[in-house]
Amino acid sequence: MSDTPLSERASRSGSWFGRREARDGNREPLARAVIAALVVVTVAVMLASLATGPIAIPVLGILPHVPGHLLGAGEGVPDGVSVRDWVVLMDIRLPRVVLGGLVGAALAVSGAVMQGLFRNPLADPGIVGVSAGAGLGAALFIVLGNAALAPVMAVLGIYAIPFAAFFGGLITTLLLYRIGTRGGITSVATLLLAGIALGALTGAMTGLLVYVADDQELRDLQFWGLGSLAGANGEKLLSAAPIILVMLASVPFLARGLNALTLGEAAAAHLGVRVQRLKNISILLVAAATGASVAVSGGIGFVGIVVPHLLRLSIGPDHRFLLPASALLGACMLIAADTLARTIVAPAEMPIGIITAFAGAPFFLWILLRKRGLTGL
Repeated sequence: MSDTPLSERASRSGSWFGRREARDGNREPLARAVIAALVVVTVAVMLASLATGPIAIPVLGILPHVPGHLLGAGEGVPDGVSVRDWVVLMDIRLPRVVLGGLVGAALAVSGAVMQGLFRNPLADPGIVGVSAGAGLGAALFIVLGNAALAPVMAVLGIYAIPFAAFFGGLITTLLLYRIGTRGGITSVATLLLAGIALGALTGAMTGLLVYVADDQELRDLQFWGLGSLAGANGEKLLSAAPIILVMLASVPFLARGLNALTLGEAAAAHLGVRVQRLKNISILLVAAATGASVAVSGGIGFVGIVVPHLLRLSIGPDHRFLLPASALLGACMLIAADTLARTIVAPAEMPIGIITAFAGAPFFLWILLRKRGLTGL
């Protein structure tokens, strides 16, 4: 790869990713400082979420006992810890906070990867219909899992719904890419319109499943409406965590390729990037992470567009720093939103999708207006 700095090369190409960084100079020290700060903030938000709820829990006094318990070093309730506090922490809040962190990280990183792949800040799994496709795959197994798809459910076990959601998201992502890209150039206007159309189609198919579902299946399908982390448990965590962790561990290896792709596919190929392989791996990872997230949390929108764009405004477009920072800020934001969702109308619980939509929709409109020239709308 060329020794010319990314910001200078992106500025020459006219890419929206590089203009601001070129004006502001090298942001690598700032990016490292922001990532370090996000680590501290994310840990603080997790601790606050564990402690917050109808029952106040002395988290700092209980957490030292958790690693030994999880590793099998101890059984039952540790000495000096009340049964109530231990049960609430281990069975309710800890799985929920960990799952929220994983889902938030997965959605934010998926958004950053899609924006890098399509070279436009308006790409996001929720907005372009990938999450809807993943939801349809999960809905198929919820409704047909005890009938037509029973043999598959028996083989896949707890991974059946994430597996179905993954393929739903993968098929939608491939369709979007095929429709929105011509001659190596992706039209974000076509992408958004195709996403709306595919979202409507998958919504209609999900509606058909709702029509034929029984009462129990209807209650399960209701979960997909606005998204929620309610009901998080060890089984859901085990079904989604391996997929999301593999994705989060893999995307840093795509950073340099995504950086080169900001110059265009031809320039990236001249810099030694295997562009088609980069596309294939990126699409596969985004579909897997989005599918696993939708399978355990339902449709939670706007995390994938808000988080990467906020970070890009502050630390620049370098994916070496943007991807890990997106994972941390995405986890932090979703845990905070979930804490707000389960406390703002306590003892009831507000769907988390309402909070992310209230925060994300105005932000999306702001981005759309700023980038109007890029969309062609």
